[in-house]
Amino acid sequence: MEGEKEVSKKVESTNSIIPKISEKDVKEYIFEKFDDVKNSNKIKNLVSFQAMNKFMIMSHNQEELKNLGHAVASYKKGQFSEIISEYETFLKIALEKEPTIKTHSNVIMHIFGYFSKNFSQSEKEVFFDLLKQFQEEKITLGRLLSEINPIIYRFNSTYLASQTYFLLYSDSDPGNLFQILANK
Repeated sequence: MEGEKEVSKKVESTNSIIPKISEKDVKEYIFEKFDDVKNSNKIKNLVSFQAMNKFMIMSHNQEELKNLGHAVASYKKGQFSEIISEYETFLKIALEKEPTIKTHSNVIMHIFGYFSKNFSQSEKEVFFDLLKQFQEEKITLGRLLSEINPIIYRFNSTYLASQTYFLLYSDSDPGNLFQILANK
């Protein structure tokens, strides 16, 4: 199906020379950070890992994201090794699925929920136009995220700023949604 294409196969736009990160690299990065959490032997580090990777995991498998959340929430003092083992199993299952345009669009809508109440009508229109361009494969996910990135700082969302989703998928040459509006 058109909307279910693997995004990793359509990451470069025709005029982009920016090297893109592969899904294999994304998974390696996530598991490397997870190994740091395992070695720390601290539940607070697992809670932070879960929070920072929420949207990344959601783009792969929203159902497993729920299981991961339940695993972290079920922690009882002295049970870190059991929780981390269960968490690792769910994380591997979650990252087995490749993200699609549909799952990325779902994540983008969740991100939009963090600042939509503060948007003007024209900002909402530009946002949804960018999302539509992504869904129609006219722009890449990286380009869409690089347009959204400045908004995170405008609304001072440290939670969104800490997401690996932006770190790993955004293009390195950011655009600015508000420059678009200023030029209208």
